[in-house]
Amino acid sequence: MSRPDELLVDVAALVETAHSNQMSLTVVTGGAVLTGRLAPEAVWRQRVSEVLADSDQLSGFAAVFTAGPRKDGPPQYLHFHVARILQGSVGIPETGGMYRVAIKDVSAWTMGDFSYIDH
Repeated sequence: MSRPDELLVDVAALVETAHSNQMSLTVVTGGAVLTGRLAPEAVWRQRVSEVLADSDQLSGFAAVFTAGPRKDGPPQYLHFHVARILQGSVGIPETGGMYRVAIKDVSAWTMGDFSYIDH
């Protein structure tokens, strides 16, 4: 079992307590590079719930995300919004997505996000 990076846990905790969604972060997890902005878990859950509620096929899953986040101990997950998985010179999806990543699974990280411009 890997041990989470304490500095990354502190960054996630500050995002939670400051209710900020402006912290840009890039992480490597499971061999994938994920880049985007962090959001507090409650904000992330609300947005995912809204997206699901707007879907005819997936609206039944929206309620799962409206339950409040558990507050027992330090954050265990990073909640990304407007995030992309970097694949070569492309970010997937182009518009950004919503991702939840276990902090213990992050093998490398840096502040800021990466953007690609087609030439």
